[in-house]
Amino acid sequence: MAHDEANSEAPLHDRRKNEYYRSIFNRYDSDHDGFINIQELNNMIESREYEHDIPGHVVRKIHQMADQNNDDRIDFTEFVDMINNPDLQYVFGHYVNRYIQMVVPRRPAPTEIDGLYEEQYTCYPPAVGMLVISIIEVIFFCVDEAIDAGSTNTATGPISSTFIYDPYRRKEAWRFLTYMFVHVGAFHLFVNLLVQILLGIPLEMVHRWWRVLLIYFSGVVAGSLATSIADPSVKLAGASGGVYALITAHIATIIMNWKEMSFPIVQLFLFLLVTVSDIGTAIYNRYVLDMQENIGYVAHFAGAAAGLLVGLNVLRNLEVTKAEKIVWWVSIVTYVILMGAAIIWNLAWPAYFPQVKQE
Repeated sequence: MAHDEANSEAPLHDRRKNEYYRSIFNRYDSDHDGFINIQELNNMIESREYEHDIPGHVVRKIHQMADQNNDDRIDFTEFVDMINNPDLQYVFGHYVNRYIQMVVPRRPAPTEIDGLYEEQYTCYPPAVGMLVISIIEVIFFCVDEAIDAGSTNTATGPISSTFIYDPYRRKEAWRFLTYMFVHVGAFHLFVNLLVQILLGIPLEMVHRWWRVLLIYFSGVVAGSLATSIADPSVKLAGASGGVYALITAHIATIIMNWKEMSFPIVQLFLFLLVTVSDIGTAIYNRYVLDMQENIGYVAHFAGAAAGLLVGLNVLRNLEVTKAEKIVWWVSIVTYVILMGAAIIWNLAWPAYFPQVKQE
């Protein structure tokens, strides 16, 4: 039994070491050609915390020793051999061995590496998706206010009346998406902008802007489709469906990157608390207190559901497990079924919806 346990630990240890070596190799392969030249090796050595730079002739000697096929380049296999070369331990050994012992100890075998997710944050490519959407929303709001000062409180300006979701104009299919650009009042706009920027940009820095926009748009469309069925006479304005999709997208990435994330339980609790509290408050005010609030809570709920389901599918998963593959398939099938049912309902049952007003 002890022999079997040792054999099971060895591959995991080797895999963790290999992942660590690969991260170093990629970091210093600055031209991303799959090889490390002398200059890149020099940059690598000088970046370590040594008191004095290693002379150039020593760098060239190290490169020559590591270049086993004499092509003046070091590939990944040669790189790993160089790191583990006993003749070079005085250069690399102290730093590498100390890190490996800390991150991938042999006993007990590591089960998770907290903080790996946080290392994925980057400003390249730039996180511009939410900024572009926010700028468009501000421009639309300002144009309506300039043309009709009262439109910002009633959504009757030319842009608002063209893009708002109107149940009496369901045949104008663009309204199922473009209502996100319409806001009723400056406070409504400010809150949505604040939340989507604060939540969207961190997601973009890890998962890239196009994934985040896909989730955002899916939440907006899901919000209007769900509202058309649950509240068929309600008009919609604002990006709340997309905003709630961003909230639950954070929940999705926590679920899929649980072992690679620092304090996942705390983060999950906070996002769940925000989502459940807001949606629960809206439902309570409407059905228990009977308050006449013009809040599309169905759009909030549907946007949140879409953000979770789509987020589980499109966001980056740093280490895929068998259970997460099952979650991936369940989420995509569920999303397709729900969206398909909502679209078919809108197309096949016109009598359910308000009829077009005669002008």
